[in-house]
Amino acid sequence: MKNELKIFLTALMFYTRFPVKHIEGWSEELLNKSTRYFPLIGILVGGVGALFFYGAVQLFTISLAVILSMVATVFFTGAFHEDGFADFCDGFGGGYSKERILEIMKDSRIGTYGSIGLLLILGIKFLALTQIEIARIPFIIIAGHAVSRLFPVLLIYTSQYARLDASSKTKPIGKADSVYSLIFVLTLGGTTLFLLSWLEAIIGIAVLMVVYLFFRKYIIRKLGGYTGDVLGALQQLCEVFFYLSIVGIQNF
Repeated sequence: MKNELKIFLTALMFYTRFPVKHIEGWSEELLNKSTRYFPLIGILVGGVGALFFYGAVQLFTISLAVILSMVATVFFTGAFHEDGFADFCDGFGGGYSKERILEIMKDSRIGTYGSIGLLLILGIKFLALTQIEIARIPFIIIAGHAVSRLFPVLLIYTSQYARLDASSKTKPIGKADSVYSLIFVLTLGGTTLFLLSWLEAIIGIAVLMVVYLFFRKYIIRKLGGYTGDVLGALQQLCEVFFYLSIVGIQNF
């Protein structure tokens, strides 16, 4: 149990801004095992966003409440995944070879592709959430953050790390652990589907599987595998497509 707590705290330390004291006996193995807690991190981040939305909507319009909830989740994660998405857009938008794509993504500066991509995905996320029934938005935010983190883990388990020098410009990245960890991830993330109707759960997962399969095929063709930025981009895409699925079912 003590070791499991260290694994969870490692995930909390690397993937959020939540203050965590020094972890005694830290190792790369702890980081690799911490991927099993991606969905739980999503639940926590989504919970923060849901609380901010619930509080803000008592005083402000739904649009302002959604914006404030998005600000809260971005702050809580340190824009970890949004940064990865922007770098992904820059790298794949401006690079024509594997080496050039990796070089661009490693650059800490944001370019035109990254700026436009980030503005568009945040705009779509905002507009999609404002279209959902107000009473359901907090639950959809929690589910969206949790479920969207399942697919980067699947990518880790079904492909290899792409950087030839095993380097990263920011934080180290976890790699595949055991089959037990993968089952744990799927179970943990799957629990949030109970916040949805059966139709939303089925269609939502089906849509995200299509996004995942196309995305995986694309990055393997381009890079031969994943990087931290690629994982962040996949999380952002899955979160947005999840919200779009909910809106589509609601309107239909």
